Amino acid sequence: MALITFTSDFGDGDYYVPAVKAKMLSINPQLNIIDISHSVDTYDIAHAAFILRAVYKDFPKGTIHLMALNGTSNMTDGFIGIKLEDHIFVGPNNGVLSLLSDHDPGIIVQFADIHLKDSTFPAKDILAPIAAKVASGAAIHDFGGPLMQMKKMIPRQFKATRKQIIGHVVRVDNYGNLLTNISKEIFDKLNPGKFTIEFSRESLTKLNKTYDHVEPGDCFAIFNSLELLEIGINHGHGADLLGLRLDSPVFINFFPEEA
Repeated sequence: MALITFTSDFGDGDYYVPAVKAKMLSINPQLNIIDISHSVDTYDIAHAAFILRAVYKDFPKGTIHLMALNGTSNMTDGFIGIKLEDHIFVGPNNGVLSLLSDHDPGIIVQFADIHLKDSTFPAKDILAPIAAKVASGAAIHDFGGPLMQMKKMIPRQFKATRKQIIGHVVRVDNYGNLLTNISKEIFDKLNPGKFTIEFSRESLTKLNKTYDHVEPGDCFAIFNSLELLEIGINHGHGADLLGLRLDSPVFINFFPEEA
């Protein structure tokens, strides 16, 4: 039996999360439901996608991922299921699932109208039953027909030349550390050996291996477990102290080795 993960912006102070879980368990009491996060910033599609994208590959192949976000918004064009890298995702067709990968899904299913009854709580009334039944052995094709393309959102892209990478902060974590969209892969391809990392009023000339390789209160720059450039202040809230926020620019300047 497949696992089900559950991600939403419902928070932990209301009945919404347990109501969705209760619906799934009423269909199959043996289901194993794993919470990823219910502290997604309200209506923040980019935040939800970032969290799920960061962890879904760590779950076993065949895991069902339920995404509940903006399900009643007029930006949502029904509800869909997709198959991506041997994982199944069910959620609103509002662009959030398009941000999970740089590749198109192998399968996209638009859930049929019979499942889309008027509801003020589609995560419980629509998505939960489908997720539970798919985890119990059904196929997402059982609940609708093929869709050529889901609604897409375009994430902020870095720009790179031989002399410079221009990236942006894409997430401020709970510690105030700033995660960027600059990957280790592109850095390693372009790095001639000498570089500066510039953000706010700071300039760094080296990367650190861990957060505590600098003194408390000093800036660090590492490639984290996601292999994304992360900057911050050891034992300090980097976003506040550096005056950086979501979408702030980060520059890496390269200097070719002298002959």
